[in-house]
Amino acid sequence: MAKNNHTGVGLVAEPIAVKARETESNVALLTDTDHSLPSGDQPRRRQDKVAHKASAYSVAQDQFDRAATAMNLEPYLREYLRVPQRELIVHFPAHMDNGELKMFTGFRVQHSTVKGPTKGGIRYHPAVTLDECRALAMWMTWKCSLMNLPYGGAKGGVIMDPRDHSTRELERITRRYATELASFIGPDRDIPAPDVGTNAQTMAWIMDTYSMHRGASVPAVITGKPVSVGGTVGREYATGLGVTYVTRAIMEKKVGHSLEDSTVAIQGFGNVGSWTARTMSERGARVVAVSDVTGGIYSANGIDPRGLIRHLKENGTVLGYPGSDQISNDELLTLDVDILVPAAMEGQITKHNADKVKARVIAEGANGPVTPEADSILLDKGATIIPDILCNAGGVVVSYFEWVQDLQAFFWDEGQVRRQMERLLLDNLEIVIGTATRHKYDLRTAAYTIAIGRITEAVKMRGIYP
Repeated sequence: MAKNNHTGVGLVAEPIAVKARETESNVALLTDTDHSLPSGDQPRRRQDKVAHKASAYSVAQDQFDRAATAMNLEPYLREYLRVPQRELIVHFPAHMDNGELKMFTGFRVQHSTVKGPTKGGIRYHPAVTLDECRALAMWMTWKCSLMNLPYGGAKGGVIMDPRDHSTRELERITRRYATELASFIGPDRDIPAPDVGTNAQTMAWIMDTYSMHRGASVPAVITGKPVSVGGTVGREYATGLGVTYVTRAIMEKKVGHSLEDSTVAIQGFGNVGSWTARTMSERGARVVAVSDVTGGIYSANGIDPRGLIRHLKENGTVLGYPGSDQISNDELLTLDVDILVPAAMEGQITKHNADKVKARVIAEGANGPVTPEADSILLDKGATIIPDILCNAGGVVVSYFEWVQDLQAFFWDEGQVRRQMERLLLDNLEIVIGTATRHKYDLRTAAYTIAIGRITEAVKMRGIYP
């Protein structure tokens, strides 16, 4: 089996127009996702073991149940919304470069179509499970609802390590998976996007495969595409920039402290982590610690994100960055900083380490990084948790913009994309803060009650057919 030597691990995706000119092997595995990609086989296995101690789906349902109880949600609505609407499991073959056929298993979960077509990423990772897809699809429903987007949530994935395959193998696997999904997705049904282990090139293959089945080009079937085939400017950094917009506003409105001169620790240095580091640093914050799956680094004087990106590209790890001390991922989570940004995988802050977390603000750059038990511990300590469905919503907001532009065949400039993203994020942030203040909720409960309330209103208005 051919192996691609260019891992692209943890790299910040370069502008899509530039990526499209890269060599085939470089394009295929550059990360254009909303999470960090793992680096190194053994460390990755260790992180997976930690990240999946608690079922992500049980966490998602627990979070939903807590909000449903707070808002006295009717029993039938609680039962209806706490499970996915549709689930697809596919087993399919793909040709390897050596001529052999290998079988793969993939998933696609659609949580809710009440507000419109479903929306959510596709991940390629050896630890992908149906339960994980269920959880991520549910979180996407609440995220889209909180942002007032006309979507429900979805998620999909294929069980495999993309680093174990050549570019041509990845294309064949992707096209076979897309063929299995072809009757399940569409611009008015389900619109996938990149996630862990997938990127703009992956999305282009899926768009092309779907279009071949339809007999015409259908760019609106997927988002996160290269600009050359209907993608939007600004998608690359949208999630990280959104984390910065929301965190800065929370620091000023809830904490009484400006982002400028705040100290920041970031777990995960993929797309979200690296762009969060860059955009926070540009606004005066001091990034003192960063980690990837190989470990972490700390410098009290601050770390230059651009310099670290160059170091990472050259060395494949954040370790060894000049002027920094090596720390573990666990140590990073417990540093005495103003802002902690978990931007790696689910389940990183649990009841086992939450009491050691010293950050005043936890900004959830990843989906589900804080478990419900950890939530309670952190809140009792006086920490402010910016929930994932608010904090990292910039990515899906700009994906929505891409979909709208594709449907209209009229494309925006970068300034318009950034202005509209900031407006949507901050307008809905104000609603969350208002709800939290009015009902004495924490930010997660406030965000969930708003999101669930909007969905339940739509359910009641539509009724049950037949």
